[in-house]
Amino acid sequence: MNLFINNGIKQFSFRGFVFIAALLFANLVSAQDVEKEDPYQMVQDVASKTFERIKKQQDKIKADPEILRAIMEDELMPYINYRFSAYKVLGKYARNADKKDLLEFITVFRQYLITSYAVAMGYYDDQVVEFEPAKSFDDRTDVTVRAVIKDDGRPDIKVAFKVRKDRKSNEWAAYDMIAEGISLLSSKQSEFEEVLRKDGIQKVIALMRESISQPIQLEATSEASTGS
Repeated sequence: MNLFINNGIKQFSFRGFVFIAALLFANLVSAQDVEKEDPYQMVQDVASKTFERIKKQQDKIKADPEILRAIMEDELMPYINYRFSAYKVLGKYARNADKKDLLEFITVFRQYLITSYAVAMGYYDDQVVEFEPAKSFDDRTDVTVRAVIKDDGRPDIKVAFKVRKDRKSNEWAAYDMIAEGISLLSSKQSEFEEVLRKDGIQKVIALMRESISQPIQLEATSEASTGS
């Protein structure tokens, strides 16, 4: 996995980000109904359903890794505000984008996230995630759920999940991941900015479609643990 350490400074690729985001949903004890009105409980509850399903379908997944896309679609995406994330990634380029192009970008970006999470799940190797205690979120519309990923023999990784409340539904959904102080959305925004400036939104859509078209392949867990 392209998650590596240079001179003691952790640097994360997008795959590294989504792997860590996936770990935020790991190591929970029992399946529960997911509560969208409590951001802290929501982040933790999503995991029990997601990983319970992955464990039950391990044999099928090994035979057909594409099943992971369906699991991400069913279990994770209902709790991710991909529209808000897509607008954040586009930044100033969203204002002048053609409506048709903008809607296409949002649709493809959603599939891009599903693919990225599905690929990341192939790296999971039973790491332990410790969440901070829940805090009061009365009258707030944006909270940060913090956690620490622990892996035997390796430094702890500090992560934070940004969760936003929808004003109409009053339900919470995740929209950004921060690992060691680096924002997933800011990282993708920086990566896409030059392409958007030079070639426009359709070029970025084409790049995402290319990524989505690649088959899901399970990676050896040893690669994840060594950070290669």
